[in-house]
Amino acid sequence: MALNRVPIRRIGNRHSLFMGGDRELVMLSGLLAFALVFNAQEIRAAIVGISLWIGALFLLRLMAKSDPKMRSVYLRHRRYKAYYAARAMYSRENTRTQEKQYQ
Repeated sequence: MALNRVPIRRIGNRHSLFMGGDRELVMLSGLLAFALVFNAQEIRAAIVGISLWIGALFLLRLMAKSDPKMRSVYLRHRRYKAYYAARAMYSRENTRTQEKQYQ
């Protein structure tokens, strides 16, 4: 009896990106730049706000190119930071008595 193959379509498995970066972070940086420009209402503030947004967009695109889920991974890391289980490193060599204990 052969197994049925079910194709996984790309449209149902895409990451939530906007303008090449994480959707929420791109929109938040755009909102902050918009608030800076229209709150100060000066040419210098407009130049600084637009340049900050372009710089943030560049960095967010780099981050999304590296890993589209990096924001959620970072937030999960921050949430679990208080608890990390004690585990030995993979390169640790056990002594003879320790080896006998686990056989």
